[in-house]
Amino acid sequence: MKTKARLLILFLSVSAICVFWGKVSRYVSPEKQRSCACDQCLFENDTLAFQRLRKFPQPFLSKNSNLSEEDFNWWRVIQSGGGTISEYRGNVSRVFQLIPANPPLEEPVPGRCRTCAVVGNSRNLLKSHYGPLIDFQDYVIRINRGISKGFEADVGNRTTHQVMYLESRSQLDNTTRPVLFTFKMRDLGWITSVLSPQPSGKKSLFNKDLVMVVNPAFMRNIHHVWLKKKGAYASTGFMALVLALHICDEVHVFGFGADSDGNWSHYWEKIPNKKVKTGGHPGNAEYEMIMALAKHQVLKFYTGW
Repeated sequence: MKTKARLLILFLSVSAICVFWGKVSRYVSPEKQRSCACDQCLFENDTLAFQRLRKFPQPFLSKNSNLSEEDFNWWRVIQSGGGTISEYRGNVSRVFQLIPANPPLEEPVPGRCRTCAVVGNSRNLLKSHYGPLIDFQDYVIRINRGISKGFEADVGNRTTHQVMYLESRSQLDNTTRPVLFTFKMRDLGWITSVLSPQPSGKKSLFNKDLVMVVNPAFMRNIHHVWLKKKGAYASTGFMALVLALHICDEVHVFGFGADSDGNWSHYWEKIPNKKVKTGGHPGNAEYEMIMALAKHQVLKFYTGW
């Protein structure tokens, strides 16, 4: 009996030690808690685990944003339009009389993994059957004239954010966030005219309470830091991708790059333009950067066919 009792005590002691050690080994001190519940959290300590790319503090304009003269001088010449910094500040002030003063940026949550699908417009999406995977993500970001109707199997049908270069503006539903890139002074004036009260019976292009305007300083940072000043400035698509890295914990990228013939035509074009290139955008450099980010597991890149 004594032997059995000793064995029972030994068993209970070992079990208690195992339970205690298991709890200790799973304990994470407050200073070491991860910022999200993904396999990998982006911008831990505000730095990306690739080329030490730092998180930009203000990717969107707010009522209190103060663009430096250095950033303004870069922005004012990337496209024709010119203007002075005082004109710029006046136009921005008028924009923020019509839209929320501070864009609602959701902060990382330790117990959650916020996922983004960034959907480019390349023809390599056709026959990809990525639609369900795209729609599965928390946020679905489409670019410029990117559409889903008729292509749902390959591109999905949800849209939470429509990133737009203003010349490619389109009608949005009342729940989609317009994310607006301004490349010149008159773009700011256009935003004001579109968001001002419209004539009776005329439908607004989008819900002004959901508008987000990208900070020109953020655009310059992408060109200088992410792309090492290659090309004149980054494409709207690549800037949308970097933006997604700032607002999500895990980013899935679709529909970027030229088609199999080396053309940069769009998936909705019935007769693809065989001469479409990237203009002032460094398309090849952007694609190489996306591949490098994917290689280092910063994002997940789906190349299509």
